[in-house]
Formats: sequence, structure tokens, C-alpha cells
Amino acid sequence: MALTKRLPLATFLQLSSRHLATQTTPTPPAANPPKAQAPTPPPAPPQKTKFGPLKDEDRIFTNLYGRHDWHLKGAIARGDWHKTKEIVLKGSPWIIDEIKKSGLRGRGGAGFPSGLKWSFMIRPPDGRPKYLVINADEGEPGTCKDREIMRHDPHKLIEGCLIAGHAMGARAAYIYIRGEFYNEGSNVQTAIHEAYKAGLIGKNACGTGYDFDIFVHRGAGAYICGEETALIESLEGKQGKPRLKPPFPADIGLFGCPTTVTNVETVAVAPEICRRGADWFASFGRERNRGTKLFCISGHVNKPVTVEEEMSVPLKELIERHAGGVRGGWDNLLAIIPGGSSVPLIPKKICDDVLMDFDALVAVQSGLGTAAVIVMDKSTDVVKAIARLSDFYQHESCGQCTPCREGTGWLAKMMNRFVTGNARPAEIDMIWELSKQIEGHTICALGDAAAWPVQGLIRHFRPEMERRMAEYAAKNSDAKTISTSAH
Repeated sequence: MALTKRLPLATFLQLSSRHLATQTTPTPPAANPPKAQAPTPPPAPPQKTKFGPLKDEDRIFTNLYGRHDWHLKGAIARGDWHKTKEIVLKGSPWIIDEIKKSGLRGRGGAGFPSGLKWSFMIRPPDGRPKYLVINADEGEPGTCKDREIMRHDPHKLIEGCLIAGHAMGARAAYIYIRGEFYNEGSNVQTAIHEAYKAGLIGKNACGTGYDFDIFVHRGAGAYICGEETALIESLEGKQGKPRLKPPFPADIGLFGCPTTVTNVETVAVAPEICRRGADWFASFGRERNRGTKLFCISGHVNKPVTVEEEMSVPLKELIERHAGGVRGGWDNLLAIIPGGSSVPLIPKKICDDVLMDFDALVAVQSGLGTAAVIVMDKSTDVVKAIARLSDFYQHESCGQCTPCREGTGWLAKMMNRFVTGNARPAEIDMIWELSKQIEGHTICALGDAAAWPVQGLIRHFRPEMERRMAEYAAKNSDAKTISTSAH
């Protein structure tokens, strides 16, 4: 489930101590000796301005399309489980420091710094076990990256669980898989059995003296269970409804114990970061937007695809290079939802030069979310498309919070009237205000996710909404005139 709360990061440059000039030959003291001057700081390295295409040797997910064997033997041949024992034995502080230096941010939508999140689990023991929970409940419309990892590269996830779990001091990981992902869940379970049999997990995992178990739990199709605390509730056998925070899962999570909930992709890239080094991963993308990323491109493109690419790649280049371009050409583009259904759409004029990363999309009043790119060409009824999303969020609301329970229903009703134009122009401002009363007033981000698509539509396509209303009014006015004259 996509969230948008982000934490800004700051970096500081420390200057070296001043060097005092010395003379090798003794000389009489000068009347006014010159003052020692601080050395000129070295010039900052030039900022990277071109992003992508990603070279094949830099791809982390080498079996994304299922062209190779996904079982343990094939995974080892592609480099998985290499030096895993060495990484684990380097210890928790080293692993967390590498993740911090890499600049990895959560790949599930929120974009929270992963190293910082993992470090919240490091605390004096209090008798409670710690747990790692993997959010594989990929229900965001347009998103299909985690299922490809589980289906074709499950051992990357299993190895990532071991390394991340050890970094946090967890003794077990629970992989919560969306109920509809039957084949993906089966592949993950098979990979877990293979890892147990090979001694890679379980007692004395990889010969490190560290015991670590992994369990699979299948969900039942509720979108709300993509929210971390609702997922925890579901794991405990309760209704999948979000919890009030605080307390946060790192304090009181699964079974009342310290827990970190993280995304499949986030954990799956951790082993490669530790193997190749944080500097390698941080060499991709812009500051605060580091690394590689899986992008899901769907909608009106010639070749829908899930592809790994460098962060901060231009949106236009991403679509034209990997998805065969927009159907009918780039000029036929109407709008794009850049990060899954819960982020606001952006029109073509913004898509022309926007970069695909957290900061660039926030700057244009949208978001990277899950990096699920939904392309809409000029044949799209954009009002109807957003109305369909409003129906989705109304259906998936758990009903716990009044603004979401009632507000999503009103959004859906009004948006479905806007499709035909059966509304007054003043209602556009009314639905905007309604969306603002939902946004930020709920326990979880589902209310925000329901509000933002509507806000994006009004922000960029208000003239289209007003045109429909004018046409509807004119048509019904003519019908009334004909009816009156007939009498």
C-alpha cells in the first residue's frame, strides 16, 4: 500500500584541520608576520545529471522474466547466497551502516530510510523476541513488481530475510503474501524448504551460529492489509484493521513484540548492497534518491513491462526505452499515474521532463509510490478512470475511521455523477473540500490514497469536468424546451 510520509535527510561536509606553513631555513622574525590562512576546501564532485539506462551487470534482479531456473541451484549460479556467511558474521552494526550509507529507501511506497528503520530494532534485550515481517500483500492497482520477485527470484527474498533479520536481531520472519498470489506463494514456500535443506536458514543458518526461521502466511485479498499494522492484526488472526500509532511496531508489533514490517523489494536488494558495497548502490540516482528500482509500466503502451532501472531516470525515457513508447506516439499521451493508483496523476506537459524519483515527483504534486506507471492516452475517459479508483477505495475501506468510511462513499457517488456531467460546477470545489477533510484525518493512509487521485484530476483536468457539466446542462435544457413546446 502506498504511503507518502517521508523523512528528509541531511549530509554534512567536515573540513580537515588547518595546516600551518613552516619554513625550513631559519630567518629573522618579521615585523608583521603573515597570518596563517585556511586551505581552500576541495571542489565538490560534479553532480550527476544523466540517469539510465542501467547496464546489465548492474542489475540486481537477474531473473525478473523467468528465463532461468529459480530454484536454489539456479539462484546460486546467478550469485545468490554468495558470501552470505561472511556478511552475517560482520555483525548487525556493519550491515545497518552499509544500508544507511547506500541511501536505500523503502520500496513499498513510503520511502522511509531503510537503515534508520532497521536501527530502531537495536535496543537492550527485554526478554521479548523480535520479528521481521515482509509485506508481500501487493494490492496497489498497477503494481506488479513484488510478485515477479517471488515468482522468479524467491531466493533473493529468502537471503534478504536472513541478512535483514540478523541486522535487527530477529529470530523469525513472516512473509505475508497476498491470497491471490497462489503460484508466487508456492514458489516462495519451495524456496524456503530448499534453504532449510541446504542449511542456509534454520538452526545455525549458513554455519554462523545464528538461528533464523521463515514462515509464509497467506492473506485473503484485503487491500487494507497492505498497511503494516493491519497486516500485523491479520497475522495475529484478527480483522485486518489498522492500529493507532504510537505505539509503533518497533515497540509493540507482532504478538506484542518489537517488529519491523518492510517491503519485498527493499529486503531483496539488501544482500547485493552488502556484497557490492554501499558506494556501488549509492552511485545510482540523485542525492536522497539512490539505487536501482523496479518500475511497472502498464496501460496504453506498446509493450507493458516490469523493468529494473536506475532511480531518477526520466519518465519519458523509461517508457520509450522499455515499454515501446505510448500507443500512438508520445504526442498521443494524455496523463500518467506515476506511482500506483494512490498518487495524483500528472498531465503530458509535466511528463515530458519529470524524473522518476521521490523528490522530483513530490515537486510536481505527485509521488513515486510503488513506481507503478499507469499510462493513459487521449482515448482515455480520464474522469471515468478516476471515478473507477474512487469506487475501488470505497470498497476497500475497512470502515474504522468515519472520514474514510463516509468520505469514500461520497467521493464515489460524486465522481460517478461527474462522469456524465450530471453536476453543477460548484460541486468541483465541494468535492475538493471533501477530499481535504478525508486527507490526514484517518488512522492509516487509505483515506489519503482515496483523496489524492480526485485532487490530481481537479488540479489538471478541471476544464474537462466543467465542459461535461455544460454539455449535460445544455442537453437537458434542450430536452426540457422540446418537452415544454410539445405541450
